[in-house]
Amino acid sequence: MNDVKAYIEANKDRFLDELFQLIRIPSISAESEHKPDMVRCAEQWKEFLLQAGCDKAEVMPSAGNPVVFGQKIIDPAKPTVLVYGHYDVMPVAPLELWRTSPFEPVIKDGKIWARGADDDKGQSFMQAKAFEFMVRTNQLPCNVKFMIEGEEEIGSGSLYGFCEEHKELLKSDVILVCDTSMIAPDVPSITSGLRGLCYWEVEVTGANHDLHSGIYGGAVANPINILCKMIAGLHDEDNHITIPGFYDDVLVISDEERALMAQAPFNEEAYKKELDIKAVHGEKGYTTKERTGIRPCLDICGIWGGHTGEGSKTVLPSKAYAKISTRLVANQDYNKISELFQRYFESIAPECVTVKVTPCHGGAAYVSPLEMKAYKAAEKAMETTYGKRPIPTRSGGSIPIVAGFEKILGTKSILMGFGLGSDDIHAPNENYPLEQFFKGIETIPYFYQYFAE
Repeated sequence: MNDVKAYIEANKDRFLDELFQLIRIPSISAESEHKPDMVRCAEQWKEFLLQAGCDKAEVMPSAGNPVVFGQKIIDPAKPTVLVYGHYDVMPVAPLELWRTSPFEPVIKDGKIWARGADDDKGQSFMQAKAFEFMVRTNQLPCNVKFMIEGEEEIGSGSLYGFCEEHKELLKSDVILVCDTSMIAPDVPSITSGLRGLCYWEVEVTGANHDLHSGIYGGAVANPINILCKMIAGLHDEDNHITIPGFYDDVLVISDEERALMAQAPFNEEAYKKELDIKAVHGEKGYTTKERTGIRPCLDICGIWGGHTGEGSKTVLPSKAYAKISTRLVANQDYNKISELFQRYFESIAPECVTVKVTPCHGGAAYVSPLEMKAYKAAEKAMETTYGKRPIPTRSGGSIPIVAGFEKILGTKSILMGFGLGSDDIHAPNENYPLEQFFKGIETIPYFYQYFAE
């Protein structure tokens, strides 16, 4: 790819200005008050795709938030790459922990600080700018389609139906996803697998209204106490998940692949220092990297009930709530896991309370074979710009729709992301190093070149 570095250098200020326009739109899909912002962000994406060189771009309706579609077909006989990204972002609470305003991007210490800087506005925008470079320098070697959605952070619920409805429009040879991370800035890696997801909200009810804790305490069940005990019982002393049948379908990774994954550098002491923890914690018999890549887990994502405001209130609450998620691995069916969890959680509740389990969303795990043509192209692209062969790695995160793409569209995805573990995605003070942003724009055109060959 001739002059990609020179093109980036000549246009980097414009690239950042355009990205910041997207970031300033608070497109939080989980909060209904931001519905107008979802449409505004989609429209902005459409304009940027047209400016980048798409012959056609439109904001298309779905059952939920709109989907932005764009394309440039240079020759129907040539391969087609479908670029996937998302324009929605996570909520920003707790706001007081942010060092900068989450939707007013700031460049400091060589990083962009803002919600969506990495996940996924920054990484998706790399795709648009890499495409722009190839179009404007007449080096685009294949057809390109874009699909930028607005519900990834809430499970992509409407995108499954959108894909079913528009199979022909979305037809491609591979789907390119930049929504994952590398091991380190100087250690390129390609995500060869994603964990699946299953998520519930649980409600535990005791008495039919809040009670005085002095008059009723010790005689009537406290739903918060009961909920905490039930949650504690979801793991045994070895941190295995106790739900019967939970591990039945877990794909066991071969010793050879475990050895390959172990080649990735990992400094556990530095890991603990960065997180300010004294010890790591997880399933017995597995390393920290294996626990987040090839093994499932179960976590409490939120818990509440009773008086949580200022001062004291001696109340025995009527209800307690928790949000619970599992990360799943290859072969685990999230629908089956959802049923297993609901059945088990209801079964361990004592008679003094009633339990309601509400499934929220879920998605399947995904594995990208290392022998796949697109993987080899991504591998060669990263080797070209980083000067070293990337390491395959299994991500602990989930992009549920990726498995959906394979099921609905019959198309494999390649997960070539440039984020870092230190980018604090989903958390306060999300950031994205400028070096990673520009390195992504430099590397992506080589993927197209090698894949087209």
